[in-house]
Amino acid sequence: MRVGASRFGAISPLMKTENTVIYNGSCPVCSREIKVYRARAENHGTGTQFVDLNEADLSDYGITADEAAREIHVLQNGQMLKGVDAFLAMWRVTPGFAWLARIVGLPGIKQVTTLVYRWILAPALYAAHRRRMRRATASQA
Repeated sequence: MRVGASRFGAISPLMKTENTVIYNGSCPVCSREIKVYRARAENHGTGTQFVDLNEADLSDYGITADEAAREIHVLQNGQMLKGVDAFLAMWRVTPGFAWLARIVGLPGIKQVTTLVYRWILAPALYAAHRRRMRRATASQA
């Protein structure tokens, strides 16, 4: 078990964790969800940063805009996490969401959640992102 972590993977309040959440601000679903996390993080001074892939130079993070659009990413203490692992990292330090991280992080639940996110939800959101991008390009032409 990591230092500062409980058996459920929650970070102890004594352990300082820095998260940078990289999300797709042009995605209506993503931006609505991030708005909730951001408000909680800012109201409680968690130090979590939120970076819209459409407004940042992602080369500093070692990923491309396309990679970031495919699934959520969280840079935590120098380690880039993506997908469900990224959500877990974000939820653990976002006030009011640690319970969700504990549940989704349980063996079996995490594997099912990962499969659903990786093979259904993330591809559907990415396909919608690509459609929005094509429409925006076509309207500029």
